Amino acid sequence: MGRIADAFTTLKRDGKKGFIPYIIAGDPDLATTEQLLVTIAPYATLIELGVPFSDPMADGPVIQRASERALKNKFGLQDILDTAGRARKQIDTPIILFSYYNPLLQFGLKRLAQAAQEAGVDGVLVTDLTPEESGEFEAELRAQGLDMIFLIAPTSTDERLKLVAEHASGFIYAVSRAGVTGAREQVSEEAEKLVNRMRRFSSLPIAVGFGISTAAQVADVSRYADAVVVGSAIVAEMERCLKETELSRHIDSFLSRITGFS
Repeated sequence: MGRIADAFTTLKRDGKKGFIPYIIAGDPDLATTEQLLVTIAPYATLIELGVPFSDPMADGPVIQRASERALKNKFGLQDILDTAGRARKQIDTPIILFSYYNPLLQFGLKRLAQAAQEAGVDGVLVTDLTPEESGEFEAELRAQGLDMIFLIAPTSTDERLKLVAEHASGFIYAVSRAGVTGAREQVSEEAEKLVNRMRRFSSLPIAVGFGISTAAQVADVSRYADAVVVGSAIVAEMERCLKETELSRHIDSFLSRITGFS
């Protein structure tokens, strides 16, 4: 059993729900990313570490701007893995690489699976890779003991949910609504319906993300999901405070407020 399964097993045993924060690697630089991974870990069931991409079609303006800032630093995927590896020496929290397919394919799928395992990364979520086309990468990840996480959406058919159930491991990421990432005043009612539909086909934990930005929304989604993903709200808070010398301390305070954890 890997770190992701262990984390959700512990949550279930303790009757708790999970919290999954998301940050973009290299925003504003990799040294800060390493520091943030350590800062975020006490709040997190697992951490999603985004790979910046030049054409992030599924992301809203906040994460697009973060990717643009990160890409100006001109680092590569191996540098991101090295950053995760340094953080891994300080934390036990599972780390998920969150990426579009192109950067991973360019790096090399077998090479990536091996390098991710060596860095202490626990799984990979590829936003634009469908289960039908995931066989090669899925096999490389499983050979290294890494989880392959898939997205589902309110528009997913039952046939698609069944297919995801056959391929996914670790957990399943349920997108709360159609469209791009970004904070919203309300979380779609379709998210709860989607989670209930997915539970008919899989016993894996289900996390809900996209549009969750307040403590009240975290609490509401926790009623029916096993974990809540918060991304754009954290990245936006970072953007607002980029010039602060104590960015990690500021994000620590923000996470304390949104999770109710102190």
